[in-house]
This record gives sequence, structure tokens and C-alpha cells, in this order.
Amino acid sequence: MNRLQTSKASSFQLSSPFETHLNFNQPSTSTKVAPRRRDRAAAPHYALFAPLHYERGYAYPLLIWLHDDGGSERELRQLMPHVSVRNYVAAAARGVGADTGRHGHTWEHCADSTCEAAERVTECIEAAKRRFNVHSNRVFIAGQGSGGTMALRLALRYPEQFAGVISIGGAMPRSNAPLNRVKEARGLPILLASCRDSDVYPQAEVVSDLRLLHSAGFSLALRQYPGDDELTTAMLADMDRWIMERISTAGAKVS
Repeated sequence: MNRLQTSKASSFQLSSPFETHLNFNQPSTSTKVAPRRRDRAAAPHYALFAPLHYERGYAYPLLIWLHDDGGSERELRQLMPHVSVRNYVAAAARGVGADTGRHGHTWEHCADSTCEAAERVTECIEAAKRRFNVHSNRVFIAGQGSGGTMALRLALRYPEQFAGVISIGGAMPRSNAPLNRVKEARGLPILLASCRDSDVYPQAEVVSDLRLLHSAGFSLALRQYPGDDELTTAMLADMDRWIMERISTAGAKVS
């Protein structure tokens, strides 16, 4: 089981099929996760991933990735080869706060920071839709650690925008009424992944989150892995399989 050191600041350069973008000034008619309060000139960094042998005539699923505290959007370059280089268009947003200890970024979970996080995810979605052919009903959001918690928070707040949410080592958010749209969100597919020896997301908290979500009427999948809080290639491969199963199931229902 290979470990990925994604939570540490990295200085590698992004190259094709990866792109970084600043200051998109083009208008977009895409559906927004949340209203934008910022001018585009002040938009944060984000990264985009183009699938290998991209086909313009095919509407790709879109995978949004939220890094853990101390990471950045640039880790998308390391992640996607272990998820899939063919199945998705992908985008990663930069966290809303600065991690001064590791020169990375964080996801703060107060009300204002959540709104800012929603805007940054909106930027990712809009940029991906401008650049690629993206299936609007197949947008998945995923994250690790604090990014996983933020992914859950945003998906539960805006369930109509996402086809599923994956949290790897990130607990359910508790503050600011994360289940205030529980009726609309009950049909949202959720995958929770945890490590048995985690100090950040211990087993007692995992059990508590499962009870909370089941009592709220959610149907969810749980994956448990040996070891501590490191992100592994096995986790990313399982994430790919889970997403593709959701897509196959949705396609079968339509047909």
C-alpha cells in the first residue's frame, strides 16, 4: 500500500495535462454552488486536470478535490494518476486560510470561511466547464482530512449540485447546522473513509458520525484502512471505483 505525501507543501511544476489558472475574466452561465462575493481579479489559485486522450464529444464526470490542512491545489498532479488518468476532468481548490507552519493552506470551518470555500469550489466548476465538456449531473466532491470535512459540509448544504461526496479521514462537520437541508440531502451518495489508527479521525468519532447520518436517514458507504492518517493509493483507487459505480447505477436507471 503506497502512501502519498500530499499534505506537505510542494514546489513541483505543473505540466500537461495539468494547468493552473489565475484571474479568469471570462463570464460564465454555469450553475453556481454559492453566489460570488469576490471580483474575479481576486480569485484564488486552482488547478485543472485534463483526462488522457480527451474526447470533446464526451461529457466527462467532474471530480473536485479539497486538500488537507497544509496542502494546496497543486497536489492534484500527484493524486490523479492514482485515481484515473482517463475517467474524469478534475479540479482542485486552494484552502481559504494560510497554514503558517507548513506554508500550505487550510479549510476554516466558520460561517464566513464556508461561504468563501463554496465560492472557490464554484470557481473550479465554472473553469472546468469553460475548458472541457463536463456532465452537469456528474459532479463529485472529495477531500482529505479537513478538506474532507469541508467537502461534506458543502455537499450537504448544496446537495443538488453534486452527484456524490467522499471524505477521506475527515469527520462530519458539527458547527453551523450542517444538516439544515437534510430533506434535500438524504439522497446524496456519501463515502466515508477512515484509518483504524487515526489520531485525527479516531474510531469513536467514526462510529458517532455513522450513527448521526443513519439517524438522519442517509445511506452511506464506509471504508476502513489499516494505518494512520496517510493518504494511500488504495484509498484513491477505491474512490475511483465508488464513483464509477454511482455513474453506472445512474446510467442504468436512465436507460
